[in-house]
Amino acid sequence: MATTDSTAVSVRQNVDRYHGLDRDQLQSAFRLMQTARRLDDREVMLKRQNRIYFQISGAGHEAIQTATALALRPGYDWFHLYYRDRALALALGVTPEMMLLQSVGAAADTASGGRQMPSHWSSPELHIFTGSSPTGTQFLHAVGCAEAGRFLHPESDELTLVTTGEGATSEGEFWESLNAVCLNRLPVLYVIEDNGYAISVPVEKQTPGGNLSRLVSGFPGLLRIECDGNDYLASYAAVKQAAEYIRAGHGPAMVHAHCTRPYSHSLSDDERLYKTKAEREAEAACDPIINFPRFLISENLMEEVTYKRICHEVDLEIAEITERVLKAEPPAKSSACLYLYSPDIDPTGDQFDKDPHCAGEPRTMVDEINLTLAEEMARNPNIVLFGEDVADCSREENLREVKGKGGVFKATFGLQAKFGSRRVFNTPIAEAAILGRSIGMSSRGMKPVCEIQFFDYIWPAMMQIRDEMANVRWRSYNGWKCPAVIRVAIGGYLNGGAVYHSQCGEVAFTHIPGLRVVFPSNALDACGLLRTAIRCDDPVLFLEHKRLYREPYNRSPHPGPDFTIPFGKARVVKPGHHLTILTYGMTVQKSLLASTFIEQKHPEKSVEVIDLRSLAPYDWEAIRQSVEKTNRVLIVHEDCLSFGYGAEIAARIAGELFEHLDAPVGRVAALDTWVGYHPDLEDEILPQTEDIQREAERLLAY
Repeated sequence: MATTDSTAVSVRQNVDRYHGLDRDQLQSAFRLMQTARRLDDREVMLKRQNRIYFQISGAGHEAIQTATALALRPGYDWFHLYYRDRALALALGVTPEMMLLQSVGAAADTASGGRQMPSHWSSPELHIFTGSSPTGTQFLHAVGCAEAGRFLHPESDELTLVTTGEGATSEGEFWESLNAVCLNRLPVLYVIEDNGYAISVPVEKQTPGGNLSRLVSGFPGLLRIECDGNDYLASYAAVKQAAEYIRAGHGPAMVHAHCTRPYSHSLSDDERLYKTKAEREAEAACDPIINFPRFLISENLMEEVTYKRICHEVDLEIAEITERVLKAEPPAKSSACLYLYSPDIDPTGDQFDKDPHCAGEPRTMVDEINLTLAEEMARNPNIVLFGEDVADCSREENLREVKGKGGVFKATFGLQAKFGSRRVFNTPIAEAAILGRSIGMSSRGMKPVCEIQFFDYIWPAMMQIRDEMANVRWRSYNGWKCPAVIRVAIGGYLNGGAVYHSQCGEVAFTHIPGLRVVFPSNALDACGLLRTAIRCDDPVLFLEHKRLYREPYNRSPHPGPDFTIPFGKARVVKPGHHLTILTYGMTVQKSLLASTFIEQKHPEKSVEVIDLRSLAPYDWEAIRQSVEKTNRVLIVHEDCLSFGYGAEIAARIAGELFEHLDAPVGRVAALDTWVGYHPDLEDEILPQTEDIQREAERLLAY
């Protein structure tokens, strides 16, 4: 008993040395670390027995991860983890059973319903955002999450944690995120778990100078703390200091923790192929799972018998869980498409089929977009509008003297002046950051409406759209959602737009499951479809043709603040009986002109023109009814012909309506090349009225 008392006194005297952590907390930390390592070991065994399908470990990272969780506030702060963060996820509240259910791909897997690889953590209750495999995408989600926290709860001292290995800091999203958090002094904590290797590439071949902390030293307001990530107490002290700095309102912080990776990158990798025996032995000597309990025992913070008991209890628990989990039911095959889209709000439903109540003078398409945005922002205070040049003026004091910009096409003019800079603001020229921040904002319940200035520059954001935004709901089994709207100016016929301001390419996005794609051709439809997009619960790509913004023929009086058009509902622009033209966007008017010329030339023939309006989903029923009536069909679009949007519709018509066809399915589209600068080149490359007329007459004569 005397020994126990003296030990307790010793611990109290050393409370500062242990950064305020007591004996029980330190032993609990070791239990978490040991559990994480033994789960890794169990998964390795199961993979070698072919009882699971993939394994990637967090071995060697347990000290920094467990310390990070203990220094933060689970369920209060927000967490964007990466695939090595097993110990961190455990410490936040993810259970070993949840992890092993994911390993076997069980239907009961709470993170993804058997859809994600193991170690892709997700828990709305614990504020752990659904993780993915692309390295570095999570940085920008963390930025948006922190922005949303500041917007929704300005009084809160919550912070957003984002973790990564050092390899992912080579990605552009990392640097875009640092730019954003430092510009806005956002409460974001980066924890860099630097184990010296990105799979087989050593850090000196990834990072100039071999040290990330030195590399980021020029970012204003970014607190940088470098620590030994194998040392639990050093790690805890570093993260605690960083968290206090952030909660005090000073801005972002980065903890650069040097740790070890005693196992290969994954079971698909063999580190013996690129690490020497001496390197591997040196790493093993730094292993926190060995050194931390030794430290605790040497400091009289844990007895040898307690150490053995914890190890035994952990092994028993994991063995028992494994026994249960291996009997778990796999996902039902019928669930494959479940939660691809919102189960709560159906944008194709009748509730979005609202009649217009038009009033006032006819307005251009760009004016209707502007007014619709204003009405929806007044209706929903959680809508924020941002992108490059969308604000009236970033320097608000200048608005007393200048008119303001409001977008390069004036689609957002006056909205910053009306709703303020918290809700309408400019961003750096960084398309991935614009989309990634939207994802983070959406995760907190906001409705981001972001703008990509020109479709031709959307491609840096493709990873964020395809691998993140479109599958957030599906991969998390409806745990998370991303109802963002991406407004994009698209299309040619500009005379001088050339290669980088005139392209279409919508087919690349209609191919993405989980993403809605709409493309209005006139002011009325732009209003109704944009309002549906904003009230929708799914991510929407809203394409605005630049040439249609101010065309006189497509104007409309304002249809009222509740006018909506369902997605997947085409509009019969002109009825006819002998040929169907399926089109959208700029080629709707050209198809109408072509049909007029044909009917003037052939009075006995009439052409039906259908504006699809919504590309994903599209209105198959309208297509079917029209083709069954006319028995001939021509598909017209501005995008390239080969592998284009019309190819899918043509194939489906041939496959399902063949018996109704009296002629082959025709297509008119752009040449398979880029749009040229000179007007003569542009006219040759893009589909013209005479091209549509010529192909339509061929089909009518067939």
